[in-house]
Amino acid sequence: MEDYDHSESLTVLMKRVLKQHRQNVDLLIQKYEVFPGQPPILLRLAKTDGLIQKDLAAHIHSKPATVTSMLTRMEKNGLVKRQTDPNDHRISRVYLTEKGRQAASCVKEVMRELESRCFQSFSKEEKEQFGRMLLQVQSEMNDFYEEHRSLHLLLDSEEE
Repeated sequence: MEDYDHSESLTVLMKRVLKQHRQNVDLLIQKYEVFPGQPPILLRLAKTDGLIQKDLAAHIHSKPATVTSMLTRMEKNGLVKRQTDPNDHRISRVYLTEKGRQAASCVKEVMRELESRCFQSFSKEEKEQFGRMLLQVQSEMNDFYEEHRSLHLLLDSEEE
């Protein structure tokens, strides 16, 4: 049996590519007073302004506490504002400010530029094939997670 070298695996390569992509995004967004981790919030609010913090956290797959601290920083920089929901004072809604809308537009342009650069040497067919392959990997990983999650839930219930 051949020895497995994790450092040469495709998943490690994907991780490196994604890390480099994020570093490039972070580098390019600094001039707009947008900091690491904030682009998903800006882009989500640009799509659906006025989300409650809990829903915003769910949309960007982040913990509510993490989103709260990011929003505090973004509020200080004038990118977002939080307002109490007029119908339910227990709920806080998050809105982009004008500066936030401009920053979201710039972030979209940065993402568009990087997407173009990433795949500039790919043909249209290669990009489509790569997209299908990534969706296939994602599907396999989702299936794997659900299979193992079900197994753990079953084992946990047997222990009780």
